[in-house]
Amino acid sequence: MVMCACFFLPFYQMLITSLKTTEELNAYPPTFWPRVFVWGNYAAAIQYIPFMRFTLNSVILAIGVTIGAVMSNSLIAYGFARIQWAGRDLIFFIAIITIFIPFPVTIVALFDIFAKIGWVNTYFPLIVPAFFGSGMYIFLMRQFLMELPKEISEAARIDGANEAQTFLQIILPLMKPSIAVVAIFAGVACWNDFLTPLLFLNTEELYPLSIGLQFFRSEHNVAYSLLMAASAMVVFPVIVLFLAFQRFFIEGVTVGSVKG
Repeated sequence: MVMCACFFLPFYQMLITSLKTTEELNAYPPTFWPRVFVWGNYAAAIQYIPFMRFTLNSVILAIGVTIGAVMSNSLIAYGFARIQWAGRDLIFFIAIITIFIPFPVTIVALFDIFAKIGWVNTYFPLIVPAFFGSGMYIFLMRQFLMELPKEISEAARIDGANEAQTFLQIILPLMKPSIAVVAIFAGVACWNDFLTPLLFLNTEELYPLSIGLQFFRSEHNVAYSLLMAASAMVVFPVIVLFLAFQRFFIEGVTVGSVKG
């Protein structure tokens, strides 16, 4: 209970700060409950910055990255888990090693590559890499597939299904829990990502919410009540997404972690 309260405290502080007046925010000692609930802070936050434009940009990026992550990682994991081919275990080991490579290590090389092909200040550097797989997501999906009886694939082949039909019509529908896990992880990571858009985007019209929130900071002060109101609206979709897919999320993680 104490640990839950500690994790909930930042969210509580964000919510009450979003409902306070500027005078109450500057009051000392600080109040732990708003004297007056200023619900207008949420409407003011939307008008203070191009909130809807930034939201649309974030949605576009999150959807693109989620689709890419689900498509690529499910296919790659199927190849590692259900198909026998030379060097499979070695390639899988190399893919797992990439989990431990920090993203900042590859920033300069990635920027140089995308700059040479003219993708800087577009969404391509943010979305296209998701279509090439991720070591962590490949591992999660492969572990889930290892739990599925191989007799399912063998029965499909006996009935005349080729490998593509077996994957698309038989295995993929059974992968819903692991797909939900990858979709949530990839979508939330993209929704919250600040460094990558900051690196590749330099036009305000293309900024997602993660960068757009910085516009609440002026040269001399920060509109904390409006910033917290906007932050609450940014966090809310993530919470709703998790609650909607909680059953699949827990099943995908637990099943995928049982067998190595």
